Amino acid sequence: MSVRIAPSILSADFARLADDVGVVERAGADLVHVDVMDGHFVPNITVGVPVVKALKRVTKLPLDVHLMITDPDRYLEAFIDAGAAMVTVHVEVLPHLHRTLSRIRELGAKAGAALNPSTPISTLSEVAAQLDYVLIMSVNPGFGGQRFIPHSLEKIAALQAWLTSQGSTAAIEVDGGVDLGNANALTRAGVSILVAGASILGQPDPAAATLALRRAADAR
Repeated sequence: MSVRIAPSILSADFARLADDVGVVERAGADLVHVDVMDGHFVPNITVGVPVVKALKRVTKLPLDVHLMITDPDRYLEAFIDAGAAMVTVHVEVLPHLHRTLSRIRELGAKAGAALNPSTPISTLSEVAAQLDYVLIMSVNPGFGGQRFIPHSLEKIAALQAWLTSQGSTAAIEVDGGVDLGNANALTRAGVSILVAGASILGQPDPAAATLALRRAADAR
């Protein structure tokens, strides 16, 4: 299956959010990535449930909601009711990760666990069966436009090997500094979902940028 492209609205023009999402949808994007930040877990504040609900009205693309917040359990139902098709939570804030991932699935969404750059893959050792996907942060979360951390490629390859050893079909998603220069290396390492903000919605022509990223990712 071809890599899935998930433009991040973190780099969109929020005064024209519906228009920006429409542009990348028509260009063949597969998901819309929504970064929810609370100013506590990460040093930034972005959007919440009302924006997810509004996006659900203007796009047919699945909404990939990334909860960078200290208390995700409190908001799972609200985000899924608003239209989240995928919900990612950070292992760093969850003492009961198995329960949280199971709850996301019970509510009807795909469940993903995110790992910050300094968080080891071993933190997932007891939840392989609950994972629909794993999100590798290839920058320290909080702000768009950061440079890709090169060591992330090794981490992704190790994650792919671990998932295979567990008999897991969970997808690997990567977020942070994804661009034309590393997209192919990422897909070769095992990534099947590329989150891209600055390299798509931060560009003058997001439609052309979407197509270019897919071509780069799929090149053989």
